[in-house]
Order: sequence, then C-alpha cells, then structure tokens
Amino acid sequence: METSTTKLGLKNNWKQFTLLVIVNAFVGGMIGMERTIIPKFAEIEFGIASKTALLSFIIAFGITKAITNYFTGKLANQFGRKNLLLFGWVLALPIPFILIYAESWNWVIFANILLGISQGLTWSSTVVMKIDLVGEKDRGLAMGLNEFAGYFAVGLVAFLSGYIAQKYGITPYPFYLGIGISISGFLLTLFFVKDTRKFVQQENTTNTTQKLENIFLETTFKNKTLSAITQAGLVNNLNDGMIWGLLPIVLLSLNYDSQNIGIITAIYPTVWGFGQLITGKMSDVYSKKKMLFWGMLLQGIAILFIPLASAFYQLAAISAFLGLGTALVYPTFLSAIAQATTPNQRAESIGTFRLWRDLGYAIGAIISGITADLFGINYAIILIGVITIVSSLIIEIRMTQDAL
Repeated sequence: METSTTKLGLKNNWKQFTLLVIVNAFVGGMIGMERTIIPKFAEIEFGIASKTALLSFIIAFGITKAITNYFTGKLANQFGRKNLLLFGWVLALPIPFILIYAESWNWVIFANILLGISQGLTWSSTVVMKIDLVGEKDRGLAMGLNEFAGYFAVGLVAFLSGYIAQKYGITPYPFYLGIGISISGFLLTLFFVKDTRKFVQQENTTNTTQKLENIFLETTFKNKTLSAITQAGLVNNLNDGMIWGLLPIVLLSLNYDSQNIGIITAIYPTVWGFGQLITGKMSDVYSKKKMLFWGMLLQGIAILFIPLASAFYQLAAISAFLGLGTALVYPTFLSAIAQATTPNQRAESIGTFRLWRDLGYAIGAIISGITADLFGINYAIILIGVITIVSSLIIEIRMTQDAL
C-alpha cells in the first residue's frame, strides 16, 4: 500500500521536483560558462589555430561525460541518486579556478575532463530523480522542465559570459560565474535534495513493461525502438558538438564581436530550453516517433543553411530553428526510453542512451574538426547536416509504433 511519502506524481512531489529543476539550471550554467568564449580564449591565451586542436576540449568533455553517464545509470541504485549528484558538484568546484589560472591548453582540457565527469553525474542524476518522482503520466512534462532549466541556463550564461568578455576581457571575469554556480549547486544539493530510490520501489509494484535481457545491448543495438532513439541521440549531440565548436569560428570570420556572437550562440540553447516547456508535455500526448522524426529533420535542414547565411537576422533565425528542432527531440528521447523499460532497469538504460548520446559531442568534434581542417568549415557543416537528416530517416524506418 502507498504511504504519503511515496506517492508518485508531479503534484505530490512538487517541492522536491522544483528543487531539482533549480539544481539542473546550475548544472547547465556550468556548460554555458564555456559556450561562447572558449574559441576566443584558446586563440588569445594559447594561440590555438587548428580546428581539430581547438575542438579537443569538446572531445575531452564528450568522452568523459558519456562514460560517466553510463556508470551513473549503472550505480544509481547502488549508491543513491543524491550521493552521485553531490559528488558531481564536488568535482565542479575547482573547474573555474583551473580555467582562470591555466598556463597551457592541457589545463583547459583537464578542466573539461572534470566538467564532463561532473556533468555526467549531476545531469544524469537529476534526470533519473525527476522520472522517479513523477511516475508514468507526466514523464514528458518532467523531462521538458528538466531540460528547459538546464538549457535555458546554458543559453543565459553563454550570453552573460560573452557580454562580460566583451566588457572586461576574456579572463578571468567570465569564469567568476562558474565559481558562483558550482558553490550554489553544491550547497542546494547537500542541504535540501532527498534521494528518490523509494519511488522506484513503489512504481515497480504496478509496472508491466517487459524486462530487457541485456540492458546495454538492447538499448544500443537489438531493441528497435531503444536503438533508434539512441542513434538519434548520438547524432543530435554530434551536431551540437559541431555548433559549439565551429559556429563561433564562423561568426568570428564574419567579423562579429563577442557580444553578437554571444547573442547568436545563445538563441539556439535558449529556444531549445524554452521550447521544451511545450514539447515535453506534447510527448506525453502525441506520437513520440513523429516528434523525433520531425525534430531531427528540422535540425538537419537548419544546419545546411548555415553556410548560406551571413546577415545577423539570418543566423539568428537558423539558430532559432535549430533550437526548435532540438526541443522537439530532447525531452522525447528520455520519456520514450523510460516508457520502453522497467523502473529497475530505467536508470541503466537511460545511462546507456546518455553514454552514446554524449559520445556524439566527441564524434561530432572529431569529424567536423578534421573535415574543417582538410576541406574548410562549410564542408564540415554540410556533412553534419546530411548525417542529421539520415538520422531522422532511421527513426522513421526503425522505431516501432508499439512503444509510443
């Protein structure tokens, strides 16, 4: 029988849910700190010119975050969601100081390895904890609110760091944002967040979803729905890795200053963030397959228009459409994975999905960096756009209707 402390649902658990939304905003803010300024920071402070070398910080971030996602999902039931979240914040605390006092590019890469581990622990934990709290009915809404908070913060802090860099210089002032964010996230988690494992036990008593034989293999390859979602997640972050690394370089080549680069690069994650307030709930009501297909297709088309644009309003519109496409898929990925797995296997399946999804950052940075160095940035952008459109077709062909 349910007790008052283990009732599932957003209404019953709104206080903890709201707290976790706020915590995830701080998590997103740690990425936003780097989003606008790192390419210029690399050039001014360390003389980094090669696109592949520049994108090495994204490669380091993507690989470590991806691996950490998997182990966070695997260890969540064993060590507790809150403990993993708290450890993630502990690792975040030194990152801004490393960037401020970095004497070589290797220190920047080391900071991004720490950031990847921290993000894997913190973001994965907040995702799983929110799904634990709300139960089946409001999963999409929960993921929409979670990802909105995270990516709105990415956009906001990306804009603020660009503005601060323009006014006060590329270092150290933009990194002071990270100091405040990491301390706030740590203290909120330590004193106010509660673990959610008991909600999993409660939901498990009524769940009828068939157990997966091998969670990693089923999520990656064998299960048609799970593997289709996983490849799309990888491609989504593959193109995000390219946008993160190459869009500021494109804008610099068009003679945009740090403030305008900050505005254009911030539109994408901000629309992505706000859009999820609507698309998250949509995924509870409408076909998840259709939302994933159209979202990936829209992203691919938007990317293909980047080499054709030079005016501010054109690039701002492309950034907005890219954000809209990503908003359609991002909360839908997670709610679809959660729906296709049992409560006890959910954390590990989400961890496996997030392993492959965030490896997309590294794969995207490697592919786009090498292609940009060999053939030019426009060819790199076109290649990533085509890959994204192909991913939408895989969703259409492979994802089965019965898991919608």
